[in-house]
Amino acid sequence: MTPPFFTRKQDEFVPAPHARSPWSADMLHGRLLGGLAAQVLEERHGRPGLRFARLTVDLFRNSPLLPVTVETAVVRDGRRIRVADATLSTEQGVIGRASAVLLRTGDQPSGEHAHTPAWDERPPAGPPDRGEWQPPFDLWRLTEWGASARHRAWTREAYPLVEDEPLTPFVRVALAGDFASPLSNMGSGGVAFINADYTLTLARLPEGELIGVEATGHVSADGVAAGQCTLHDTAGPFGFCVVTAVANPVALTGR
Repeated sequence: MTPPFFTRKQDEFVPAPHARSPWSADMLHGRLLGGLAAQVLEERHGRPGLRFARLTVDLFRNSPLLPVTVETAVVRDGRRIRVADATLSTEQGVIGRASAVLLRTGDQPSGEHAHTPAWDERPPAGPPDRGEWQPPFDLWRLTEWGASARHRAWTREAYPLVEDEPLTPFVRVALAGDFASPLSNMGSGGVAFINADYTLTLARLPEGELIGVEATGHVSADGVAAGQCTLHDTAGPFGFCVVTAVANPVALTGR
């Protein structure tokens, strides 16, 4: 049994030691806050016929490994759209927030559309990478870090997010979305930027456990970066992730 990142105790999510960030041993990993926000938003505000089409996660304050509470509120509830917000807090105050847009599904419009092409990467056949840097998820690098080519990787969750609670497709992609930052901001010297947020835009939810992340854009100036990635599963592309990031003096090598 793989240990979960959190245990739910009444209204709090209590983190395990391995919920730490790679940036600091005593800091909560930002990707887990996005996953918690997605899980609680889906529990409280998901409805049949409504699809989570956008999730923005703001990571504006670092937090030590403290219990997390998640409060949510519906901002708009219309016939074809629902907007809900989440606020994540510890005893030290608010550490992040999230906003979700749910859209009603319906008939696909006729005609031709300029679709993003599927990438040419096969699902991984061997075990995940085992290098100096061990992420808290399964990772298969498809390009060398720091290479001039677009960085690509397959990812898969290796731990439950919350004890005795299954990972839904929406929670899986919310967790994977944070990896768009190191992938799009990776340079020859490692990852020199730490993201302040990430935004998922989803036409559909991923199928299966594998999520492919392909860096398709990076711009940076004066210590501020913006990156974008295309998200794939074994059936093809299903959405995008955009991140903003700030220069961080401690670079991750990603090796």
